[in-house]
Amino acid sequence: MTRKEEFLQQHPTAYFLAADDLAALASYLHQRGWLASDECLQRAEKAGEGNMNYTLRIQTSARSFILKQARPWVEKYPSIAAPWERALVEGRFYEAVQNQPTIAALMPKLIGVDADAHILALEDLGAARDFTTLYHGDVLIEAQLAELVRWLVALHQTVLDHQAAFANRAMRALNHQHIFELPLQANNGLDLDAITPGLMDEARALQADDAYVERVRELGAMYLQDGAALLHGDYFPGSWLQTAAGVRVIDPEFCFFGPPEFDVGVLLAHLHLAQQPTELIAQVLHEYHASLDEALTWKFAGVEIMRRLLGVAQLPLECDLPEKARLLALSREWILA
Repeated sequence: MTRKEEFLQQHPTAYFLAADDLAALASYLHQRGWLASDECLQRAEKAGEGNMNYTLRIQTSARSFILKQARPWVEKYPSIAAPWERALVEGRFYEAVQNQPTIAALMPKLIGVDADAHILALEDLGAARDFTTLYHGDVLIEAQLAELVRWLVALHQTVLDHQAAFANRAMRALNHQHIFELPLQANNGLDLDAITPGLMDEARALQADDAYVERVRELGAMYLQDGAALLHGDYFPGSWLQTAAGVRVIDPEFCFFGPPEFDVGVLLAHLHLAQQPTELIAQVLHEYHASLDEALTWKFAGVEIMRRLLGVAQLPLECDLPEKARLLALSREWILA
């Protein structure tokens, strides 16, 4: 049985988003009211290579927009189950920030939510590419980084009622497993030497470091606790877009109320992983004009470096073994400091 057949068997009333049946897609869009009566669907094509979701760019006779469907698995790794409700949490995020100018200005507008099929319709930001080119030698412009940090400060200072609507516990549990647990488990099935010869030895050294493993466990417990700030939850270059209008932020499906140090730590970790200039990395904490526990921030940064080098969610890094060993030594230093 294919994944589509399995999906439709388990969710017979839900539409399964696909680019290869334009007639069915057009009918669905008209039923949802996402196409006007005189508007024709012309084309549907994949919009990027996202990890979590299936995403299409819809071109009509009048405009283009984005459809994004969460399925009960990780799109890039179908064998990994994932909480289906993540799309609804993401939809609530867009709804919650639409009246927050600093936040909404750097995000696509929400057009609609199909709660039955777990599909979001979003504004198309046009020709854009994400910032994963930073891993291949590009350098972030200071103004771009300042904008990304300002956006994060505004998000962390957002006051919302009904925080329970953003608990996102199932997504946090999945993320917790892949960030704080699996990379430090011996015999976890990951062949790191196939990625970088010799990396398994580096992993085993950290897995055998009881103090390090215990500190990571404590940080994981903190991640699972509810906090005071609304977080993006996955604030790395794959969630930032370079568009004709400037920097934009996408994919808040990992959002939750937690410690702001987590988001900032993830940002700092990826600047290190992308080998950005030291003075640029220092700009993050200089620009973050809000209360922050810097020691905790660097500990979360250390965890993010570790999980990106030793876990499932690998990055397109151009790093040899000595550089990865150096980064893992930084992780250990920050976490045990």
